[in-house]
Formats: sequence, structure tokens, C-alpha cells
Amino acid sequence: MLAKDWFGLMIFGLVSLCLIGLAIPLMMGKGTWLIAGYNTMDPEEKKHYDGPALAKFTGKILLAIGLATLPYGVCLFLFGLEWLTWIYLVVVVGLSVFALIWCNTGRRFRK
Repeated sequence: MLAKDWFGLMIFGLVSLCLIGLAIPLMMGKGTWLIAGYNTMDPEEKKHYDGPALAKFTGKILLAIGLATLPYGVCLFLFGLEWLTWIYLVVVVGLSVFALIWCNTGRRFRK
């Protein structure tokens, strides 16, 4: 295994750990300031949303992406499975689109 493979694997591991690390406080209902759009709202507008519920949902999506990132990096750099990039891309984009649709329909996070 080449040095660039080890470096790539370390980068994927670091990104995965960062995503999981950010997901943990969100899943506890804290860290709503990390959620784009919610953190830019006026305090008056934030009263209409359930911030902790939105944070928990965002944390779950972030955890799923973080848990998918590490095995993808291992398979890519240790086993050379480059075709797995397409599956990883479908998973990440699929989770992102699902989260976008889920959050913006049905008034799920409104008080």
C-alpha cells in the first residue's frame, strides 16, 4: 500500500469521525446553531419551530452519512473498489434529498 493510500484513508477516517462527532450533540437535541437556515432565523421566527426535534433529525442523517464514509474509504483505499464511489454517492445524495424533502413538507418541525 502506498503512502498516498494511507493518507487518503486517514482523511476519510478524520472526516468520518468529524461527522459522527457533530452528529452526537445534534442527536441529543443540542447544537441547533449548526443547522444552516435555522441559525440565521430571527429569534421571533425560531419560536415557530421545534429546534431540538430538528436537531435530532439532522443528527441522525449526519450520523448515517458519517457511518457510511469510513467503510467507503476503507474499501476504496485498501481494496481499490472504485466502483463503490457511485453507491456512496447515491447514499449521500439520497439521504440529503430525503432530509430536504422530509424537513420541508408536512410541517413536521413546526410548533
